[in-house]
Amino acid sequence: MDAGSSVAVTEAFVRLYKAGLLYRSRQLVNWSCALRSAISDIEVESRPLSGRTELRLPGCPTPISFGLLVSVAFPVDGEPDAEVVVGTTRPETLPGDVAVAVHPDDTRYTHLHGRQLHHPLTGQLLPLITDCAVQPHLGTGAVKVTPAHSPADAELGARHGLSPLSVIAEDGTMTSLCGDWLQGLHRFVAREKIVSALRERGLFRGLQNHPMVLPICSRSGDVVEYLLKSQWFVRCQEMGEQAAKAVVSGALELSPSFHQKNWQHWFSHIGDWCVSRQLWWGHRIPAYLVVEERAKGNTEDCWVVGRTEAEAREVAAELTGRPGAELTLERDPDVLDTWFSSALFPFSALGWPQETPDLARFYPLSLLETGSDLLLFWVGRMVMLGTQLTGQLPFSKVLLHSMVRDRQGRKMSKSLGNVLDPRDIINGVELQVLQEKLRDGNLDPAELAIAAAAQKKDFPHGIPECGTDALRFALCSHGALGGDLHLSVSEVLSFRHFCNKIWNALRFILNAFGEKFIPQPLEELCPTSPMDAWILSCLARTAQECERGFLTRELALVTHALHHFWLHNLCDVYLEAVKPVLSHSPRPPGPPQVLFSCADVGLRLLAPLMPFLAEELWQRLPLRPGNTTAPSICVAPYPSAHSLEHWHQPELERRFSRVQEAVQALRALRATYQLTKARPRVLLQTSEPGEQGLFEAFLGPLSTLGHCGAVDFLPPGAAAPSSWAQASLSDTAQVYMELQGLVDPQTHLPRLAARRQKLQKQLDGLLARTPSEGEAESQSQQRLSSLQLELSKLDKAASHLRQLMDASPSPGEL
Repeated sequence: MDAGSSVAVTEAFVRLYKAGLLYRSRQLVNWSCALRSAISDIEVESRPLSGRTELRLPGCPTPISFGLLVSVAFPVDGEPDAEVVVGTTRPETLPGDVAVAVHPDDTRYTHLHGRQLHHPLTGQLLPLITDCAVQPHLGTGAVKVTPAHSPADAELGARHGLSPLSVIAEDGTMTSLCGDWLQGLHRFVAREKIVSALRERGLFRGLQNHPMVLPICSRSGDVVEYLLKSQWFVRCQEMGEQAAKAVVSGALELSPSFHQKNWQHWFSHIGDWCVSRQLWWGHRIPAYLVVEERAKGNTEDCWVVGRTEAEAREVAAELTGRPGAELTLERDPDVLDTWFSSALFPFSALGWPQETPDLARFYPLSLLETGSDLLLFWVGRMVMLGTQLTGQLPFSKVLLHSMVRDRQGRKMSKSLGNVLDPRDIINGVELQVLQEKLRDGNLDPAELAIAAAAQKKDFPHGIPECGTDALRFALCSHGALGGDLHLSVSEVLSFRHFCNKIWNALRFILNAFGEKFIPQPLEELCPTSPMDAWILSCLARTAQECERGFLTRELALVTHALHHFWLHNLCDVYLEAVKPVLSHSPRPPGPPQVLFSCADVGLRLLAPLMPFLAEELWQRLPLRPGNTTAPSICVAPYPSAHSLEHWHQPELERRFSRVQEAVQALRALRATYQLTKARPRVLLQTSEPGEQGLFEAFLGPLSTLGHCGAVDFLPPGAAAPSSWAQASLSDTAQVYMELQGLVDPQTHLPRLAARRQKLQKQLDGLLARTPSEGEAESQSQQRLSSLQLELSKLDKAASHLRQLMDASPSPGEL
């Protein structure tokens, strides 16, 4: 709603109107009586009903029954015993019937062609007409025609020159055309009264369950009505054909490509687009009614369009032949459909193009919505309007992601109680509030009970606050090119914890800078230690993976790369490794400069996926010399892989991965022997020439990350030290950890025995259990192997402890 966007919207409306693509007409529109507004097709939910279903609707004190077929007799004029029976699921529209239609080849009604029927409520004569659109095999083969309240009937009525009768008002009550006995009643209250009147007149012929599809307003939960309204419409057929051809020709690429089928289907069935809305928010339509005036040679109301009232007055003067100052103009109180405004997204984000624009700057455009159908709808609007307004496609690629489902893979549905409102995930919500939202909906009592129980099971403590960035990152982590997206709150919560990890890492980094820290330019930074070189290589590789992920539109690759760098490379390894170095006085200059580069580049890589967190933390970094830093991270240059390529050392990363294997082995030994505070000595032994040099470069980090004391080497071929714990790193490398004096065997052996007994029980149970249906064999085998390996480690540890007991002096020897 800012000034720039408002100008673009007004400009687009005026241009389309002058091009003959915008017009005002009285047509059927989707109407929400609860909202008192027209709504778009995409806001109409088609709800299938298998039979009788009771729903609670806005404005109705009691549940209303749907999924019922009422059979009504229309007496044949001039034949007292003849009648035509029609079935209807909407008896409240009977006052608006203007004909009964049958198929011309239906032999049951051939003798009645051209006859008149008496309306069952008013007695007025209605024609029995024939039309090939009627399906003889459905119901009685005869249908009532209500052009003012049914899109299909409107088309049929237009073919036969039938005048529509509007019997339902904007507020959902019956109009004066229905007579005093119905006027002003709620349409569903009138339904019951009409059925009672049919019974009294002897024209009611039955009531039965009937499968049907009920149109529901997704925003209000009310049943959608089809009403005749004078509204503004956009002609879409020609523009839709252009958008469809753009994909066929390759000028517009949809990714993933399987969306092309839905794209072509949508545009092949497109109708004119009602853009009028009767809401208090939105861009007001720049159209004016010239009060009590008609255009020259026209009997219709005179409407004019202009960017300003002054421009509209000039147009009105030309149309009416009167001086503009004498005319009274009233601006249309309606606002534009938000899809019309949001379809101008390229112009809103990047500025209104010149008359001969270079639209290459609009490429590529990446979008996120909850569901590809909704996104296709929006993108289709953008393509149509953008192409028409500029003469070129507003962009050449679009990225669409899959349908967001719940963690079990079910489509989100109010009746299942599994709908995840993004705002509830972002801000958090109590279970009580979630349950109240269900009760405020339009579920019948049975569905409400099921949904409430499911909701209580899934969210027993409500939904915790996760934040916008965590939700965005979770959605992107699933990727766009695969199947449907299964989203769970626990997954989003884990990314909130990831956000906290980044926040704490930046606090540590800022503290490491010191008071007089001045950042070096990236191109001047040279690592002074193997650990510094390793983390900068990881950073360069992360930039490469992010670049590749964005170029191939695989966002999951980007999120995985960033998650691994921040959590595992930076926080778990580098920060822990440099803590002892940073505690030295004076503090060495190398690690703070490396930390600054990691924070600066890492946050800029993260910004598209976590914009709020990245902005907040990036603004806290010290300024570079010359104050050349961008004012915001969202306009700062995105790190290119090429600019960081000089840091990338794949061989160094491969070598350090061997060090990390040694760290994991040492940590596993510490856990096995429950060494919580002790810092045991460690010996490394390798028979591979050159491998000792690999470890020598990282002895300090190996000691720090392994929570050990001094790390030294055991010569190749030397005997293993007696009573030291041992673990194999490979066929050529072993690691030994001193236990003497650090472990009390008499205390730890019983603990190991208890742990072994527990694991053995799990193993026996797994071996005796029959795999459940659908369980992968690999999962069962993996669990089996894991238990056997853990038992082997415990047995080995027990053996070492017994050796320590044997080696320890007895009390008599002391």
